[in-house]
Amino acid sequence: MYRRVSILLRKHFVSVLILCAGLVLLSSTLKAADPAKGKALFQQDCASCHNVHKKLTGPALKGVEERWSDKKLLHQWIHNSAAVLATGDVYANNLFNEYNKLAMTPFPNLSEEDIDNILAYIAVEGAKEPGGAKPEAGAAGAGAAKESGDNSLLFGIITLVLAVVALILMQINSNLNKLAADKEGVATVEPVPFYKNKAYIALCILLLFIVGGYFTINGAIGLGRQKDYMPEQPIFYSHKVHAGINQINCLYCHAGAEKSKHAMIPSENICMNCHKAVNEYTGPQLFTAEGKKVDGTAEIHKLYEHVGWDPAVNQYTKPGKPIEWTKIHNLPDHVYFNHSQHVVAGKQQCQTCHGAIQDMDEVHQFADLSMGWCVNCHRTTKVQFNDNKYYSIFEKFHEDVKNHKIDSVTVEMVGGTECQKCHY
Repeated sequence: MYRRVSILLRKHFVSVLILCAGLVLLSSTLKAADPAKGKALFQQDCASCHNVHKKLTGPALKGVEERWSDKKLLHQWIHNSAAVLATGDVYANNLFNEYNKLAMTPFPNLSEEDIDNILAYIAVEGAKEPGGAKPEAGAAGAGAAKESGDNSLLFGIITLVLAVVALILMQINSNLNKLAADKEGVATVEPVPFYKNKAYIALCILLLFIVGGYFTINGAIGLGRQKDYMPEQPIFYSHKVHAGINQINCLYCHAGAEKSKHAMIPSENICMNCHKAVNEYTGPQLFTAEGKKVDGTAEIHKLYEHVGWDPAVNQYTKPGKPIEWTKIHNLPDHVYFNHSQHVVAGKQQCQTCHGAIQDMDEVHQFADLSMGWCVNCHRTTKVQFNDNKYYSIFEKFHEDVKNHKIDSVTVEMVGGTECQKCHY
């Protein structure tokens, strides 16, 4: 009887072990779509041609998943619309003809997860009324936390529980085998406790080595990076109010972005061009990242203290002192980056590197600004090639474009991934 029970439990044990392995694999690969990440990607790659609620260069994206017969086909369209058109898909070709046969820019750099995140953001944004009220800023932290959809902790707990269950079942199986053998009078060796079992110890050491190595390598790769860095500044300056609500052009304050290597932190007199007249804040309630209310008028008066301005008499009455802003975006000393080259020659928007800056009350570092991040951008970004004398020496590429061998030229093709471009 014990032998029969042992065999039955062994079969169940194998089934449970297979199930555990499947769930562990699923937990390592499954990740819910993240609308928050999708919003950042949308602002970076899609917003120049698309809006969720209205037509721009391309169609409004509300309900885009329902308009395509196959989500996989939609992913292929985003990666390379020309390949989908070549299949003869009716909807894709009708869309192409509707927009004057203007081909959609391919985005081979976007992963399947990236596209799912963008679609999740479009679904969330599409459920809102166009121009409707935005959520209170104080609730932004909680909303972002719920919206993130990151279940890594949950998957880690499930994996740990399943591992413990597997160990318990292995011990039960071993004990039942011994009981069955004792019942039939077969001499057996006393089971070795799992904490003394060399195989278990070796397995645990191997797992610790793999996990420890993974986190050590990731930590080493990330040394010196400060993605999501959001220091507290001496004056609460809201880009959302200035660049978003009041539509002040970024280049008004950061004039160096199109003229020099550095974008420049604006001097206090730039601020005072407006704040000599604007001495009271009357906009929406401001909140810190922690949800604390901010008195906008008091922050304006901090500026006055620094520059020595007396709003009562509208005069500078005392010497000023510099505002000690904390720099957020830093690159290593061995890296060369020129703002003007990217803004003027590359026609890049601020949001490409800085994220949705017009929606930030407190600025944080949006991208990790790693070498891989920059190289991937150079591999996919097209240069202003035609009618540009700077690229006149690339005769072969001009001929290939003219003969339709290639439809565009990327930064990589003109040497944008060569080491000496950024390191010399």
